[in-house]
Amino acid sequence: MTEKELIPTATLCTLYEIEISFFDALNKIGLINIVVIEQKQFIHQDQIKDLEKMIRLHHELNINLEGIDVIFNLLEKERSLRNQLTALENRLKIYEND
Repeated sequence: MTEKELIPTATLCTLYEIEISFFDALNKIGLINIVVIEQKQFIHQDQIKDLEKMIRLHHELNINLEGIDVIFNLLEKERSLRNQLTALENRLKIYEND
């Protein structure tokens, strides 16, 4: 991971008009990973898409952090089940072609 891939949380706070405590809380419950370099906090650019979803859920729908955690856990479970379903469908196609 290079520093080019890291975005300072202070910049994100300004951009999204959100408190740093929101990022700290998300990090604490494991929804994002904050990297600390020379006493400055950064977030990897790969997490921005999910972070934006979390911010929208929090601001637009007034969902608390625990609710966001539940939503993201359910979304991850759904992705996993979809992958399993696709794998099973692919296995079934082998037998259907006979």
